[in-house]
Amino acid sequence: MKLSDAEQAMLDGGHGRATQKAMELLVRYAEALGAQRFVETTNVAGVPGSTTPFLQQHYGKSGGSYAAIFSHFDLDSDELLDVPQAVTHTCHLQSGYDPQNWKLLGAKPEAFELAQGSEQFIKDRGVEILKTCTPYLVGNVPHFGEHCAWMESSAVVYCNSVLGARTNTEGRESTSAAMLTGRVPDWGFHCDDYRHGSHLIEVDFPVESVMDWGMLGYFIGAAVGERIPVLRGRYAVPDLIRHKHFGAAAASSGGVEMYHLVGVTPEAATEEAAFGARRPVETIHYGVEQRRRVYQDLNSGASDSNVDFVMLGCPHAAIEQLREAARLLESKHISANCNLWIFTSRAVKAEAEQQGLVRMIRAAGGVVLTDTCSAIGQAVPPGTKVVALDSAKQTHYLPAIMGIQAWFGTTSECIDAAVTGRWRGELP
Repeated sequence: MKLSDAEQAMLDGGHGRATQKAMELLVRYAEALGAQRFVETTNVAGVPGSTTPFLQQHYGKSGGSYAAIFSHFDLDSDELLDVPQAVTHTCHLQSGYDPQNWKLLGAKPEAFELAQGSEQFIKDRGVEILKTCTPYLVGNVPHFGEHCAWMESSAVVYCNSVLGARTNTEGRESTSAAMLTGRVPDWGFHCDDYRHGSHLIEVDFPVESVMDWGMLGYFIGAAVGERIPVLRGRYAVPDLIRHKHFGAAAASSGGVEMYHLVGVTPEAATEEAAFGARRPVETIHYGVEQRRRVYQDLNSGASDSNVDFVMLGCPHAAIEQLREAARLLESKHISANCNLWIFTSRAVKAEAEQQGLVRMIRAAGGVVLTDTCSAIGQAVPPGTKVVALDSAKQTHYLPAIMGIQAWFGTTSECIDAAVTGRWRGELP
């Protein structure tokens, strides 16, 4: 490792023991990656200090305190540390429980109180509490070329692809260490050469709807794995919500952390710019037959048309999506045999409350929740057997996590299922 004077001072303990331990962790991390230097990061998004009863019990040797969990788990330290203030802008992503609906999510009082305490602990150290998987929807919008240290796969792919900022998919340990040092290894998506495309995707079927963008992403993730797809062909310029669903799906079925849309995303003004000096390793076509197979694959785990749970908001819903749900629910009511949960961020929910959208959804029998989702929180209504989802990402994860059947379709079809208690979706 080639360290600057400032980095060497942190490693030598000149900024305190916690910062030294954070730097030691980052040096080991960088050496494992083969990185020779660090880059400065001005934007960290992670889950520093998040606490569960298991972690509290596991680190009981130091009293199970919030500082103990941050010291031993986040920084991999053998000693209990005084946790200092964050030295760079740091925000807290989704975790824990909705503070207003934690009982609905099945949390025990002691677990909820522990989560609230850990939130205050890290807030006191200068961390911005966003509690969302879509930080870019609520004010954390890094500028083009900015070096970030972000967790959460769907946020990472949006950060790299749509915003042109730079981050690898970091973990809790590296983001917590970056919070105290302002450094991450100069590796992967921080480097120019790493950001060029690998596969050319010919989009032969017109992709316009949110559902179609989600299916296209799901197809591409499975096709390219962790590589970088470059898309050209028959697609309309996607808005934020379509980018959100596309990237989340590609990161779930594969491991896509960056994509290029020729003529749309900031590093793909032309196909040549997207690939750099590379040639595509493969050209893959997405047409009518591929679209049909993706739809069938996403719905292959469902057979019972009786729906008892509808979950929307994965990734967390934008205000436009809450507005759409409220419109679709107008003058209707959720079936007595079904539950409707819509997940979003605290900031978006506050805006939705001001606009009367939460009241409209509640009047129809639905619930707007924050901070988590059914997959992260492993929470569904008691007795749930069949769920309807408008997210390819959630359809990929939730059935395996919770052992339930899942239907995938449009938001309108999901709302219809919530109202009727029946799945009537089909591929248009």
